[in-house]
Amino acid sequence: MDIYLLRRGTQVPPVVIALPTEDRRRAVAFHRAALGLEPFGELADDGVPEPLQYRLDARTTLVLVPTGGFGWVLGDRAVAAPGTSECLLGLALPGEAEVVAAVDRARAAGATVITEPATQPWGFSATFADPDGHVWQLTAPS
Repeated sequence: MDIYLLRRGTQVPPVVIALPTEDRRRAVAFHRAALGLEPFGELADDGVPEPLQYRLDARTTLVLVPTGGFGWVLGDRAVAAPGTSECLLGLALPGEAEVVAAVDRARAAGATVITEPATQPWGFSATFADPDGHVWQLTAPS
């Protein structure tokens, strides 16, 4: 299904989410083991696609940029310190069992679980921080 801007009736352009990473290989291993994400693109000398990117859906791509390069993109703005969250990455899952299983995989892959899976007013939810400190929220309808 295509998404259209309500006022203009034009198609919404693709969305790219870019986050800094300290270690590209660690990032690939974590995102593969914890979330089942596979990077795409031409492999660089380190065996990781450059740029390191994941297709989340037909219109959304997650790009992990080395911290030094991320600082270059930001100009005179500092890269947020580990443990500082300006963005929450959310994944909608079909049910409670899938949330629990995803948190278990993330923990085994090196995530720090912030909130254990539990029923919340907005659904069954859990949050964890990946090895770069980015916070992910997994939610299923309750």
